[in-house]
Amino acid sequence: MGRLPVTTIDCGVCRLRPWRWGDEASLVRHANNRNVWMNLRDAFPHPYTTEDAAVWIAVAVGQSPVTNFAIEVEGAAVGGIGLIVQADVERCSAEIGYWLGESCWGRGIMTAAVRAVTAYGFDELALERIFAGVFEWNTASMRVLEKAGYGREAVLRRSAIKDGTVIDRVIYAAVRTDDGLGYTASDGC
Repeated sequence: MGRLPVTTIDCGVCRLRPWRWGDEASLVRHANNRNVWMNLRDAFPHPYTTEDAAVWIAVAVGQSPVTNFAIEVEGAAVGGIGLIVQADVERCSAEIGYWLGESCWGRGIMTAAVRAVTAYGFDELALERIFAGVFEWNTASMRVLEKAGYGREAVLRRSAIKDGTVIDRVIYAAVRTDDGLGYTASDGC
């Protein structure tokens, strides 16, 4: 059986590539940050340890097709982005999730990465809809999604709890038929 090629996406300000063994130290350095953790699901550990990094890389290495990418800047894994393809009647949809080390915030890296993974989801995974849920206080992430062509769909009032506080989540989505996104997907699922 032939092996699928390694998926690497050049985004200009960053490169998206599969996670690999050897990323552990950089992953811990950028992920072990309360400001990063505050904007993510509780499944993302804090503090983030070398053991956590090893567990994550063991999950991500060898995915086929690749759905979780390391965000690489200047040769180091400084964040992550991925798609969780939904099941059953929602199998044409995926949730996009992402994080970036604080030292890289405000440089357009995440907007480029979201655009690239969205196009990848439509083109390579034949998705029809990609969505994200954002905590109410994370206006930077909302702006990333808007700049990447996502539209605001809903506010899920008091639908999440983070760090002991009940909060709203804002839902954004992009669909294959959106104009102006540059997504050139072929037939859907």
